[in-house]
Amino acid sequence: MVSKHKNRWLRRWLVVIIFWAVPVAIVAVSEIREEMAYNAVDLDRALTTWNFTDAQRAAGAPARCHGKPDEAQAAGCPADVLAANAPRQQDARNEYSVRRSTLMGYLWHAFVGYWIVPAVTLFLIGVLIGMIRRVLRRPPVKSPANHG
Repeated sequence: MVSKHKNRWLRRWLVVIIFWAVPVAIVAVSEIREEMAYNAVDLDRALTTWNFTDAQRAAGAPARCHGKPDEAQAAGCPADVLAANAPRQQDARNEYSVRRSTLMGYLWHAFVGYWIVPAVTLFLIGVLIGMIRRVLRRPPVKSPANHG
């Protein structure tokens, strides 16, 4: 009878942990989608916004400089406008990359904190309960002196 239910707690632990992974994954995917959508819009806004000097405005640069840098260059945006806006646009790309890596770091910590730690904790509690039950289940050891 004991061998039939030998690893029942382990199977239950696996079921609980697998089912617990579902809400953790749902929250993680939702966070990734929301945050990356916000970051993508922010990056797009930074890449499609152009700063002009008064001289560049007078020369008609705003009419030719629109969209992302490649589109603006293809539309005939002057090189001095492209060069003046390039550092700010590169900073926006760098910021997007930093935000993405920071988000992945946060999600890794959340995964460890909300899935790994509870899984290990439940496993250790199960092992401890199993050991206590095993100790309590064994009959007391009789000394050889009492057999006589």
